[in-house]
Amino acid sequence: MSKHLKRLAAPRVLRIHRKERALTIRAAPGPHPLAQSMPLGLLVRDYLGLCDTYKEARKIVSNGDILVDGVKRKNFKFPCGFMDVVSIPKMRKNVRILYDRNGKLTLTPIAESDAEWKLCRIQNKTIVKGKRVQLNFHDGKNKLVEKDDYKTGDVLKISFKENKIDEVYKFDKGTVSMIIGGTHIGEIASIEEIQIVASSKPNLVNLKGEKEFYTIAVHVFPIGKNKPAITLT
Repeated sequence: MSKHLKRLAAPRVLRIHRKERALTIRAAPGPHPLAQSMPLGLLVRDYLGLCDTYKEARKIVSNGDILVDGVKRKNFKFPCGFMDVVSIPKMRKNVRILYDRNGKLTLTPIAESDAEWKLCRIQNKTIVKGKRVQLNFHDGKNKLVEKDDYKTGDVLKISFKENKIDEVYKFDKGTVSMIIGGTHIGEIASIEEIQIVASSKPNLVNLKGEKEFYTIAVHVFPIGKNKPAITLT
């Protein structure tokens, strides 16, 4: 795998100047795929503007001054992605990574109380030793649960300190969701109907936001019951 990344070939989710320099920071393998993530060093330098150079960004991150989901990350290539919470305790600054209407990863300022948890969507479930159910989330994390009360597509509000489930947002009719792919990426809409497709094709979801539209199920990320549980602006 190449250690370098040309700006012209950088993921389209990044808001960077394509012709300002030849190269940019390449995200390391981690919880988010390359095409859907931004490296921590790029976030510090280009998004937050905490420094001007690659060397300075690397030093800030290696000092352990940046937390991602409540954990110190010292690798400046660590991949940050959708719904991750990035905190800088020394500056008392907290942001959540979301998509904007152009499909770009953007940083949304949040309160300190909101920086203590994140929303994780269940991608799939597996049975592990002892016949316990393991939930596998969109950000690469896993969680063992005693009762299998959840289904694929549901979103859990999980606290960082206690690693417990505080809230569940079902992938069901009436749930407020954010679209994370396709033409309507970044839009907030309510689920009207879920159509199960009896074939290899993905299931379809009918949603109503600014207008009514359809998208595939994998693009729908529940974020609240009657209103968004996260800060959007």
